[in-house]
Amino acid sequence: MHDSGEMELDRFDCAILAALVADARISLADLAPKVGLSSTACARRLKTLEDQGIIMGYHAALDHKRLGFAVTVLVRITLDSQREEAFEAFEKAVTLCASVIRCYFMSGYDDYELVVRCRDIADFEHIHKTQLARLPNVARIQSGFALRDVIDRGLPTALIAPTTR
Repeated sequence: MHDSGEMELDRFDCAILAALVADARISLADLAPKVGLSSTACARRLKTLEDQGIIMGYHAALDHKRLGFAVTVLVRITLDSQREEAFEAFEKAVTLCASVIRCYFMSGYDDYELVVRCRDIADFEHIHKTQLARLPNVARIQSGFALRDVIDRGLPTALIAPTTR
């Protein structure tokens, strides 16, 4: 491990991660030969990747538009205070906003950036009034509507490269 807590990955670990990013439902029987390992060795490495927190879970990729959530809104929020209590209160409250699918604590001018999925502009107006505007310590809210997805992925598999020499 590096000082940052980063786990050193070899080519087998990287191959396992790349295969899982492509298909998280792949069976161990199909994964092992794909990455060039026995089933036992592959299972051991997979468990290590899970235990080390590299693999945090397995998720279904849902089509939010087909589910009726066609609008993605990026919301930048600035708090009225830089006290730790203000950050804690905001973060506790924002976790209760069901429409917020992602929240980042930011450097720079804005304190937080949220990703909100909603049905349409009227739905976002409702979310803004009933959820976002009621969050504690909010001084300013700025919203931008995503016109279309260009790239929507986690870590690019091309960046999953061995860290050992």
